[in-house]
Amino acid sequence: MSEELHRIEALVEKLKNYLNTRLSELKLAMAEKTAKVIAVVVAVLLAALMFFLFLTLLMVGVALLIGEWLNSYWLGFFITAGMVLILALIGWQTRDRWLRIPIMNLLLAVFFNDNNDETH
Repeated sequence: MSEELHRIEALVEKLKNYLNTRLSELKLAMAEKTAKVIAVVVAVLLAALMFFLFLTLLMVGVALLIGEWLNSYWLGFFITAGMVLILALIGWQTRDRWLRIPIMNLLLAVFFNDNNDETH
């Protein structure tokens, strides 16, 4: 009887060790995936900032060009502002297709990537 009890205790100890190891592995995997998500978010934000700066300078140039054609710089800026507003409304209406879905797909790819998973 004591030998069976010893076996059970050894089995319970091995099970505890296994569960602790699996828990540590899951923590490491989540930390890695979280780091990947943060890296992607930072990269996307930096790219968006650069794109925003590009568009701002482009729109100022377009406003100055239109203003020069019309001999009225303020009118060029108003026309450009109207074009930006129309583009913003179109972008808002189609935001699911060009923003939400790609972000969801990117996050799903990071969190459910099977390349690093061990085979059982």
